[in-house]
Amino acid sequence: MSKSSTTKVVTRKARHTRQNTATKVTAKKGRAAQRKTKVTSASTSNPYRITASDTQVSNSLQSLAEMNVAQTRELYERSKNALRAVFESWEKSFGAASQGAIAFNRRLLNIAERNVSRGFDLATNLVEAKNLSDAMEVQANYWRKHFAELSSQAAEMRLLSAKTASKVTEPLKAQPKTN
Repeated sequence: MSKSSTTKVVTRKARHTRQNTATKVTAKKGRAAQRKTKVTSASTSNPYRITASDTQVSNSLQSLAEMNVAQTRELYERSKNALRAVFESWEKSFGAASQGAIAFNRRLLNIAERNVSRGFDLATNLVEAKNLSDAMEVQANYWRKHFAELSSQAAEMRLLSAKTASKVTEPLKAQPKTN
């Protein structure tokens, strides 16, 4: 054998030995991790069980949520003021026949403000919840009350719109009919 072919054979054997050693080390590490996982999961009776410590809200997450609620409330207040200004300008531009529309708009704005305010109260209560079950209870109570109020608000708006429609059509009904 020549010197170059001997060098190639030795190099191949060395490379093969390093690869086998690396594979064995990796396999040993994998088996050790499996053993640790088995021991850890064997110590708990139910690996899918959620404990109270798992559902605790961290302080940093809670402060971030509080900050987001405060910023959103501030943005809402600015938007509410702009919307109010728009409604006021509409009130000025409508004539006498628009009194019903003005009452309707004000009532609608009042209902929207109450609903958004209750939404912020929900967000605040959710941020203050200490665990998942508290949050679920707060949310269930909110939706129960909110659905009851939505139906009463819809009935209120229906009555107001019927009243407005009758006031708007009164002048038309009072006109003499011409053939």
